[in-house]
Amino acid sequence: MTNIANILTMSRIAAIPLIAALLFFDQPVLRWIAFALFAIACITDFFDGYIARRMAQVSALGRFLDPIADKLVVAAILMVMTAHGQIRGWVVLPALIILCREILVSGLREYLAELKVRLPVSILAKWKTTMQMVAMGFLIVGESAVPPSWPIQIVGEGLLWLAAALTLLTGYDYLRVGLKHMAEDDRADKKQ
Repeated sequence: MTNIANILTMSRIAAIPLIAALLFFDQPVLRWIAFALFAIACITDFFDGYIARRMAQVSALGRFLDPIADKLVVAAILMVMTAHGQIRGWVVLPALIILCREILVSGLREYLAELKVRLPVSILAKWKTTMQMVAMGFLIVGESAVPPSWPIQIVGEGLLWLAAALTLLTGYDYLRVGLKHMAEDDRADKKQ
């Protein structure tokens, strides 16, 4: 529990309430602090896995917490920005797609774990996560923290739509693999 990789993962989870609280304020300084904390959380997402592999610190706790930390950060920030009205109108749809996919994949992983089947993260899913993080970084900064001529909200919203498209693709890929294993499990149950 106290290896460096797990500490980085847990620090990402611990940062969520502070980032979320800062998003309720339209003060430029607080938005930039929220962005800095979010950027650090994103960096720890890369380094926790890298360090775990490089320093032979891969653990069951780390494999469990890392994807949960990612999903908690994404879900919390999207929910707070929606509650605050920064994500509104049609832009709620990509946020909803992202949240639903994360729940679907988590449930699928839990089911497949019972079958002793691992569902490794695909390269496309890593790009999806990167796109989500970049989109949310733009949205965290928001219009109140930059000059009015900067289209930061529009860029963030466009990237969120792109992230939602990648989210649908990766969700479909995972579901397709999961359904194959479910069908095999059903056939095995019928034979018994």
